[in-house]
Amino acid sequence: MDGTGPVVEKGLRGFVSRAFSITEDAVYAGMGVLLAFSAVALLVSGAVDLWRTTLEGASLKGVIGLLDRTLLVLMLVELLYTVRVSFRQHALLPEPFLIVGLIAATRRILVVTAEFSVKSEAQQHPERFREGMLEIGVLTVMVVALVASLLMLRSKARTKNEVAHG
Repeated sequence: MDGTGPVVEKGLRGFVSRAFSITEDAVYAGMGVLLAFSAVALLVSGAVDLWRTTLEGASLKGVIGLLDRTLLVLMLVELLYTVRVSFRQHALLPEPFLIVGLIAATRRILVVTAEFSVKSEAQQHPERFREGMLEIGVLTVMVVALVASLLMLRSKARTKNEVAHG
């Protein structure tokens, strides 16, 4: 026997460990249900709003709201995937969280940009325009950092695979 199997603890320590594991699973399951319900509710609400907006002539403001809501649903689904992976592996992996951050930053960039195309607020309030441009700049730096982090994680995983198989 090489000792690489799972550690089975006995007594009070084993009981507490099992209780924590069951509690962790229950919390993950509850989070999954809440995320799934939220995503479905947002999706249905978005579909209703799309129908209403289409009947009213598909204003740009309505389309921007739909884009924002759709990207929020995508974030919730990605978070649901993260919960599923955490539930299966009993470990938090950084990659799904980086993807959620990337979606969130991209969502905000798109919404801020679209809002400026709808309103002439930028012409009326130059300070709001500067704030928006600063926000887009910071979000762009964040996107670059998140993509770089994802690439580093994938490169590290690929290197581990090559070492394991080579």
